[in-house]
Amino acid sequence: MKQIKIVVAGPRGRMGKEALTLIENTEHFSLVGVIDRINEGKKVNEIKGLPNLDAIIYTDAIQCFQETAPDVLIDLTTPEIGRYHAELALDYGVRPVVGTTGFSKLDLERLSKLAKERQIGAIIAPNFAIGAILLMKFSQMAAKYFKDIEIIELHHDQKLDAPSGTAIKTAELISSVRESKKQGHPNEHETIQGARGAEFDGIHIHSVRLPGLIAHQEVMFGGHGQLLSIRHDSFNRESFMSGVKVSVETVMNLEVLVYGLENIIE
Repeated sequence: MKQIKIVVAGPRGRMGKEALTLIENTEHFSLVGVIDRINEGKKVNEIKGLPNLDAIIYTDAIQCFQETAPDVLIDLTTPEIGRYHAELALDYGVRPVVGTTGFSKLDLERLSKLAKERQIGAIIAPNFAIGAILLMKFSQMAAKYFKDIEIIELHHDQKLDAPSGTAIKTAELISSVRESKKQGHPNEHETIQGARGAEFDGIHIHSVRLPGLIAHQEVMFGGHGQLLSIRHDSFNRESFMSGVKVSVETVMNLEVLVYGLENIIE
């Protein structure tokens, strides 16, 4: 298999470290550089806690792209930085694989237009865990038969956005096959504001943030005399790397932006 040259943005984060380990352990992946806020000019293997890779650390993404000529950028930073890096990567002919949530519809439209103009593939994934992607697809199937649905997503207490990108994407997929419906009693009212959670097309979404959690989601479908629950749990960040690997390999053969791994997993 052809060697794929990769740059990673956000190498010191928990996801970033896992991505570096994935690259180290994948024969046809090659790390040619990393983008970070600090440690300009040092090598990855000089930083405590990072794998034994000798790629150079850059604080300037443009310089990194110019000097390393990567095939793919793996961005695991923040929504603001991820948007900037994705657009910059497309400008420099680099295929972005972005695992940051928080992209607006306008952001996606702009990046999709840019990818199409450049004829360069890009993948933005609210969740890289294959099990979570299957949960979304199963939920979309179930929504054809169960119209009353609530989503509960649970994450660690350092997560910045709520609801999670996975929960929003799940609700979007469900809504594509389900007619809008106001759920619950027509005269229902909250005695404490927010008790029923957020609402997306009539679907209630509840966000839990607690230390000790990683990434978890349950979708509950209510019917007459029955309840269907579909749940996925990520117990560590290694669980996301199978999706990162698939994304890097797949993006090499794309000429458009793909939002969500459910679109590339059969």
